[in-house]
Amino acid sequence: TNAKDDQQLSTLMESIRQEITGTGWQKMGLLLWKLGENNKAEELYNMLLNEAPNENHESYCYHCLGMIKYNLGQYNEAIKFYQKSLDIKEKTLPPNDPNLASSYNNIGIVYKNMGEYSKALSSYERSLEIWKIALPPNHPDLASSYLNIGTVYGNMGEYSKALSSYERSLEIQKIALPPNHPNLASSYQGIGAVYDLMGEYSKALSSYERSFEIQKIALPPNHPALAASYNNIGMVYDNMGEYSKALSSYERSLEIQKIALPPNHPDLASSYQGIGALHHNMGEYSKALSSYERSLEIQKIALPPNHPDLASSYNNIGSVYDNMGEYSKALSSYERSLEIRKIALPPNHPHLASSYINIGAKYL
Repeated sequence: TNAKDDQQLSTLMESIRQEITGTGWQKMGLLLWKLGENNKAEELYNMLLNEAPNENHESYCYHCLGMIKYNLGQYNEAIKFYQKSLDIKEKTLPPNDPNLASSYNNIGIVYKNMGEYSKALSSYERSLEIWKIALPPNHPDLASSYLNIGTVYGNMGEYSKALSSYERSLEIQKIALPPNHPNLASSYQGIGAVYDLMGEYSKALSSYERSFEIQKIALPPNHPALAASYNNIGMVYDNMGEYSKALSSYERSLEIQKIALPPNHPDLASSYQGIGALHHNMGEYSKALSSYERSLEIQKIALPPNHPDLASSYNNIGSVYDNMGEYSKALSSYERSLEIRKIALPPNHPHLASSYINIGAKYL
């Protein structure tokens, strides 16, 4: 590395050191968690929980166990631990304490990943209310709140609100954090995702690549966040018709995920979805079907039964059957997708319109 890279890395490490607070063992647990060593961190926090001298220490351990379960894709467990932590905090802290905001924020993150967007938005907004009262206007935690609210709006199909929230997050982060902090990468990821959904692929690619540059400096080489970046870049290349670049990105993502994540983690399902979509676009229908079905198998284990990602899988499988001329199978998959979307999504969401169009076309 050159002197500039060394200085940036030194600044970044100092920032991470400041984020990792607590006793020696608590610091060790947080460091293991940040490095993606979830199983080791879980063992350590269970040990600390058993030896907790008071309710505040118990709350801290429950909070950290929630973070770990979230990283492992065990969302119901994550909610349970976060709620235990929040219950203690609500008894012992004043109503606008920043620690309460952290709990609401983390609960929101889990609900978002479970596809329960209205619950997620409610938790995120409660968190933001507290942080606006308790923190200075350019505090990094405010940026995290805007980032998370942006993600939910994106998933709900409200793209302009999503973009506005992501850009507010990025403004704060540029003031508050070192230039290669991983949280900046998250904002660029969010902005990229919205542009991708809006069909503005060159802007999406630019944002995703900026995110990826930061992650390569800030994170270990097999960190799950790098896999997510490869997956997102692959999706944009796929949408742009650059299939060889897309396949290379998807495969690199999957390689990292197989090392870094449990075998039925939802992120693996996303990679198989991407590979399936690529084969689908290339007219390789049997390969597409195989990847989509592998994705669906994981999602059925890892996600709630009415999660929007399951609807996307059924929709994609229906589309492949449609292209193969197997119309009754296509219709069955499209209808299953629509059933889930009617439960999981707001009534004006673009994906619902797509489902009705797909089903309507089968009756023409």
